[in-house]
Amino acid sequence: MGISASSLLDEAKSNYIRDQVEAELREFGPYYRKQFSVAWFNKVEDDLEQNKQKITQLLKQRAAPEDSKVLYEEGILYFDDSRKWKERYVVVRANYSLECHDSLESFLKGAPPCHKLLPTGGTVLTTEEMYMAMVDKCFPGDSNVKEDFAPPLSGMPGQFPVYLRLPYRRDSYFCFRQQAKQATFISILSDCIRHQNQDFLKKKTCEVQAFLKAIQLYRQDKDKYEAWDMLIGSDVRVMANQVMEQLLPSLEKDMLPRLKAKKSEKKRVWFVTLEAAYILVQEHLLEKLSEMKEECRVSVRKQEVLIHSDMDQILNSRRQLEEKIRAKVSEPAEKLCSESIQPYLGSVLEELMKPISLGFLEGRQLMETMMDQVCRNALECEADEQIKKALNSMSRPNLVNCYLKIASLEDALHQLKERFGFSNVKGMIQSAQIDLQQLMQNAAYTFELLLNDVVKGHSNDAGTTVEKAKHRVLKQFDYDSSTVRQRIFQDALVSITLPVIKRNLAPTCKEELQGLEQTIYSDYADFVHVENVYEKILLQILDAEASKVVKEAVDLKKHNLLTESDLARQFSRSSLSSSPSSTPNSPELTQSSGKQATPPSPLAVNGLPPSPQKKVQQEVLLREAAQAPSEKVELTKELAAGQEKEAESLTKDGKTDELQTSTSVETPQTETQNLKAEISAPTKDPPTAAEQENHDCQEPKLLPAASDETMTQRESSNAKLEAPPSGTAAEDVALQLQVEKSESGAISDPNSLDVSVGSESTRSDPESTDDVSTTSDTLEATDPHAKAEAEVAPSQTPEEEVSGDVEVKDSSETSADVKATTTSDLSEVAEPPAPSQAEVLFCPPPACN
Repeated sequence: MGISASSLLDEAKSNYIRDQVEAELREFGPYYRKQFSVAWFNKVEDDLEQNKQKITQLLKQRAAPEDSKVLYEEGILYFDDSRKWKERYVVVRANYSLECHDSLESFLKGAPPCHKLLPTGGTVLTTEEMYMAMVDKCFPGDSNVKEDFAPPLSGMPGQFPVYLRLPYRRDSYFCFRQQAKQATFISILSDCIRHQNQDFLKKKTCEVQAFLKAIQLYRQDKDKYEAWDMLIGSDVRVMANQVMEQLLPSLEKDMLPRLKAKKSEKKRVWFVTLEAAYILVQEHLLEKLSEMKEECRVSVRKQEVLIHSDMDQILNSRRQLEEKIRAKVSEPAEKLCSESIQPYLGSVLEELMKPISLGFLEGRQLMETMMDQVCRNALECEADEQIKKALNSMSRPNLVNCYLKIASLEDALHQLKERFGFSNVKGMIQSAQIDLQQLMQNAAYTFELLLNDVVKGHSNDAGTTVEKAKHRVLKQFDYDSSTVRQRIFQDALVSITLPVIKRNLAPTCKEELQGLEQTIYSDYADFVHVENVYEKILLQILDAEASKVVKEAVDLKKHNLLTESDLARQFSRSSLSSSPSSTPNSPELTQSSGKQATPPSPLAVNGLPPSPQKKVQQEVLLREAAQAPSEKVELTKELAAGQEKEAESLTKDGKTDELQTSTSVETPQTETQNLKAEISAPTKDPPTAAEQENHDCQEPKLLPAASDETMTQRESSNAKLEAPPSGTAAEDVALQLQVEKSESGAISDPNSLDVSVGSESTRSDPESTDDVSTTSDTLEATDPHAKAEAEVAPSQTPEEEVSGDVEVKDSSETSADVKATTTSDLSEVAEPPAPSQAEVLFCPPPACN
């Protein structure tokens, strides 16, 4: 690309910039080559072992859309290079790139966009004052000058502007006449920024993992241990940010004195020059990094035979090195951790949990609201088109309020920089927001799969089916939300504290470790490195400390965090009880009809009859009254007294034996394995005709009284966040079967929404000029191997295993229906919510900036 006429980059300065890029790559190259070999060896090791534990997710994930899919399109007023407002047709694609077309007609004809933008690192602002304040911070000279390169408000064709501030590039300006359209555009633009910033960093390919570790070690050797806020975008973009960080002092020193224009023009010329330098850096990096990657790929392919043949010896060599390093660093590292890190982890976690959990809770409430709308459509017998429309709106919900609650984390963690030197809170926020977005999309997709027959119009009772699907999805959402948040908290604590411990240990440990490189067998030196083993040991120490505080929060049920035993309990409830709204004629239940009967309770398997429902209610409510607030005690006593009288009357009628049976509510299992064994237990012999007749006669007397229902509703409202209402085993099995039947069979990568800005991505950085339309990402487009590495083999979730065990049984036995009316709800009532849950339910959220 040619240099802009308004910039100060002459040929001499351009050559100087290219030389700086070459020098930076010469220093960085050895780090990348080392880490590429290590990453490749780790990949082969994982493939051979195939026993790496993966995080289980219950909700289904939709396959990643094609990059060309359109997520947003709208005619928008755009301030172009001629400094005039023009109507442009803006399109946002599934790879989160933004295209500006001349018109709708040119877009429909397939003409290339007149401008293409990847808003990596961008900041969205809506007032000129805020925008100019940010510009002033980025300008190294005198900032007390009113700049006119931003479009003046007086000349705007609408009242609602959007300013997009971009690092090292010219900014973009948009304008709207309706505030609603402005809000929609800001939402999709913010999505683009988040994904362009973070998705590359989430990829698990060798190229990405090697690059991220290499850039970390490269900066550490320059005494930069802290988290880097410019670690965003693709590898070319990150390296360009690294080069510009080194170039800026030189550019300021050489060029600012040459800015002889009027004060109002100084900023304009400076930013144009900065952009020209940034484009030049990316162009040169694109070529050189591409060559380096190909060189590394060829090298590891040659070493493939050695890796497979000598795997045991390489692992043994790494193990010996780990023992030596551990002997040197464990004691000082553990001492430093116990004195300077461990005492603060609890308070940091508290600050992390509240904003993030509030954002996820807001997302859950939004999902429940949207599913309720589908339920209403089904109950009102509206057309299938209405249900399809509601389901479609669920796929891209408005998460602005959820994002704002998570963004309040920046205020909560403002002391981190002072104590730990951690300043990249913004990256942590964006990563959590992406996780929430993915969770919401998974929930919407799972709900859609469960309602496949309803949408097709094949359901005999659409309302019942939709209600069952809703409760199932909410139950899975709660578990997945807890799992995702625990991972977020764990990773955040480690990433905040790791730079501190490495910086403090460097003066004493760095020299001692340098000599250990010589002890590695030369043939294996490419796969075993001191820096990697050293960091692995530190990570183990920090991870253990972080796990303790996270586990403590989980055990206390803070912010509705769930344990594995909670998962077992939820599925135990759904498999051992029936829903009163179950309909034998529903298509979900007819799939399991005619199969072997399943005992309604594990007690029945051991020869004990199921507990009467009245007695179960009495025991549960009395236990609840012991812990309930004072205003509920009297009501509970009255209910218990009424149940005692009814018990006496039943005794007089000759039903004493029934009321004296075991009153235990089904005990929740503490491990998923126990749950599976319970569900797959041998079935009981079918009841005789006399027993069945006697059971049927007793059934009406076991239905709850009106006072019971009122009490249950009042008490269960406090446990709303514990778990959503659970259904029967037949419901869960049938819905699961429906999901599996509806799916295409392909399991998508957990990182399937990663945008194409990395080692296997498509073109990027076309926002500079048309001449550099392939900058930054064309490099990755030539890599056919990375995509294959990103694929994840299908794995069965615990829920699917449970469903598979229950599939061969029939839960329609009458005794299961007897327990149906309140067992699931009362088991939830028996567990009063923790104070932290009440805080989430009733405390107003903090104000978001």
